[in-house]
Amino acid sequence: MSTLNYQERIPNNVDLAGNRQLQRALEHWQPRFLNWWKELGPERYQDADVYLRTAISVDENGWANYGYVKMPDYRWGIFLADQERDRRIGFGDLYGQPVWQQVPAEFRSVLRRLIVTQGDTEPASVEQQRLLGLTCPSLYDLRNLFQVNVEEGRHLWAMVYLLHAHFGRDGREEAEELLARHSGDADKPRILGTFNEPISDWLSFFMFTYFTDRDGKFQLKSLAESAFDPLARSCRFMLTEEAYHMHVGENGIGRIVKRTLDVMKEIGSEDPEAVRRAGAIDLATIQRYVNFWFSSSLDLFGSEQSSNAASAFANGIKGRPDEASFEDHLALDQVCEIEVPDGAGAMRREAVPMRNAMNEVTRRAFVADCEAGFIRWNRLIQKSGYQARLFLPSPRFRRAIGAWNGQPVAPDGSIVAREAWEARKGGWLPTEADGAFIRSLMRQVIEPGKVAGWISPPARKVNHLDADYEFVKFH
Repeated sequence: MSTLNYQERIPNNVDLAGNRQLQRALEHWQPRFLNWWKELGPERYQDADVYLRTAISVDENGWANYGYVKMPDYRWGIFLADQERDRRIGFGDLYGQPVWQQVPAEFRSVLRRLIVTQGDTEPASVEQQRLLGLTCPSLYDLRNLFQVNVEEGRHLWAMVYLLHAHFGRDGREEAEELLARHSGDADKPRILGTFNEPISDWLSFFMFTYFTDRDGKFQLKSLAESAFDPLARSCRFMLTEEAYHMHVGENGIGRIVKRTLDVMKEIGSEDPEAVRRAGAIDLATIQRYVNFWFSSSLDLFGSEQSSNAASAFANGIKGRPDEASFEDHLALDQVCEIEVPDGAGAMRREAVPMRNAMNEVTRRAFVADCEAGFIRWNRLIQKSGYQARLFLPSPRFRRAIGAWNGQPVAPDGSIVAREAWEARKGGWLPTEADGAFIRSLMRQVIEPGKVAGWISPPARKVNHLDADYEFVKFH
């Protein structure tokens, strides 16, 4: 079992004390991180005592310790999963060779780019969510938001450690830039578009944690296969925390759906306007938010065909999620059928080499994984006696990258006239009126055991504690 050194200024299980130069470099970065956190982290809650989970070990038998902590005092640090003895590269042209403990010179640039892009998403989401605490629907939800936030901060630490430890001056400069870019900034935005989208309400937050954090799961699973062993080990530990973020999203959406169904029964109507007047979020609006955040997250995987993805696979840099589940780890003679527009208002299938379709392989795994929540939410709707169903739109809908970039595709996947798409998009995507309505519901509820009227009380516990526990103490 690997234990964490809490006597160090930076908690870690990488023997940071044994590398004084690296330790000093990270200690120089640490106050800059804390300044960023206090400036762009959760608004108005820096002095609150929050009931948070902190890692205490990285083995499968337990890695969490619960207790009250002020977020600026959270024990961020550097935690890698235990090293596997004699681990070998599991895919690509270098299949079966020993994994790398240092960065090969020929792959230095591409690995740095991957680490920086992953690292950039972590503080971005904290920035996107920084005002949500002011409109939390309950102390339970406020605590969950902060748990997600501090863990995203720790994930940033994981990537910054790799940059400092393995990329010299270039890595140190990239680590500084991770704190210089800001979500939505006109001059220095975050690298990926989804992480510049505003998250000004809790429906968007739950959608983000369900869909966009799920993208994070699959990116981390792909990087966890990497031949660069420190990156793989970092990502394996990060996945244990990412699972909780997706749980927050699924649980939150499910509670919203349940409250909507309860209101529909109370008022005896499915009419969206009647549901809104009763203070709940109608199913049609929930579907529009699903359409927006799902399609936005799909673009994070990149184009269906990618020579960069093929090269990363061939060179052992980034694999497929759960690579061990595939029979052929070389993927040299396989093809993947993808759908592309034919230029005449229809769709055709095109066979591309499997290595060039690695982005699409990962995106399809993501889509299949997204379906699980919809099964549960639709079961709630069905048991309540209603015919409506929530659904994932077609992966071709509202794409901004790849073969379907800018194509006028309806949520059911059909190609429509551009004029029809423009005329009907208000029924498919959140409108300004939808946003105004959702924001009108966002009123802070911080009395222990109380919950806002647009969402059902939580049924899940936190470390065996009921939802009426005082998860956040204010000063």
